[in-house]
Amino acid sequence: MPLVSTPEDRFTKVPDYDYPVERVAVGDPEMAYVDAPGNGPETFLCLHGEPTWGYLYRGLIDRLTDRGRVVVPDAIGFGRSDKYTEREEYDFRLHYDALTTFIERLNLSNITLVCQDWGGALGLTAAANHPKRFARLVPMNTDLPTGDQEMPAEWHRFHDFVESASELEIGRLVRNGTARKLSDAEVAAYDAPYGSEAEKAGAYEWPKMVPRRGGGDGGSLTAAARERLGSWEKPAFVLFSDGDPITRNARDDLRALFPTATEQPDRWISNAGHYLQEDAPEEIAECIVRFVDRT
Repeated sequence: MPLVSTPEDRFTKVPDYDYPVERVAVGDPEMAYVDAPGNGPETFLCLHGEPTWGYLYRGLIDRLTDRGRVVVPDAIGFGRSDKYTEREEYDFRLHYDALTTFIERLNLSNITLVCQDWGGALGLTAAANHPKRFARLVPMNTDLPTGDQEMPAEWHRFHDFVESASELEIGRLVRNGTARKLSDAEVAAYDAPYGSEAEKAGAYEWPKMVPRRGGGDGGSLTAAARERLGSWEKPAFVLFSDGDPITRNARDDLRALFPTATEQPDRWISNAGHYLQEDAPEEIAECIVRFVDRT
């Protein structure tokens, strides 16, 4: 069970993300996170996906603190969090248990979940199983797959690329998933957490783990979560970009899943890719703040 800590000096040149970093044990590994105090009663829990880390939310944090605390963890294997260096150490249960332990250790409540990509699959499952801790849901460019659906062609291309790669250029992958061109410094920030290919084991494994027809992991957990979320009575605001070929087709299904989602605006974020937080942070934050104020 090789487990490595991530040296802090790798992040000295990361731009626009100078928030204090904290860590908490979630079993054997430690999870790193930013915990920005806010001016209101809300708690925003912002969860990233493949192959990013909390840096993805840097454009939203200060815009959300007007309404409350903003907590941005790095998943195990990503960002500043500890990393297993062997792919077989990662599974859905590891990530799910780490997230729920994190929420319990920080005693988070009144959570507005802001989640994208794998952050949605994990965060929505956590909300389904611990509804008393969650006040609202904002799923963005994500899905809650149960293992019985076909994935879009673009997802298969991404999966096959990652599986065949001898070197996974994390920053380049993020740049290719945005509508705007990231700066070289921003691309380097996504590469910063990794000193070797072995430390990218989590990023190599996440595409393979997606529950889908013929493969993946965690389908029993997500299927149970979907059933519970089908009677979700708290506010839910599904907010997708118009330029994401990987998750776009999941948007209407998610909006139909939550009984309260159609009470919110039928809103798309224009001119944004898979990593919509990079393309439209101000617009997204404004949408979330208005959602909180409405509900």
